[in-house]
Amino acid sequence: MYAIVEIKGQQFKVSEGQEIFVHRLDAKEGDQVTFDKVLLLAKDDTYQVGQPTVEAKVNTTVLEHLKGDKVIVFKKKRRKGYRKKNGHRQSFTKIKIDSIA
Repeated sequence: MYAIVEIKGQQFKVSEGQEIFVHRLDAKEGDQVTFDKVLLLAKDDTYQVGQPTVEAKVNTTVLEHLKGDKVIVFKKKRRKGYRKKNGHRQSFTKIKIDSIA
């Protein structure tokens, strides 16, 4: 059984027991979070496709908040002496899928 759920504007294919990284959520570690924007629900050979959503909920637990790897942004214009170097680290939340109901 799996579902396609929209979390913070991104779509994820999730199944029970899976751990995924999503953009930073406004919840503390150990909190229970429920997502009700389920776009597709698949169980065995039956599929429910939402128009736009399905009547289902995905219950999750927040495991931890962390930051991703550093991405270097370097801009340069040749022969002009223009160089800019910038770095960015994205904030993520690791969640565990408890149940799909």
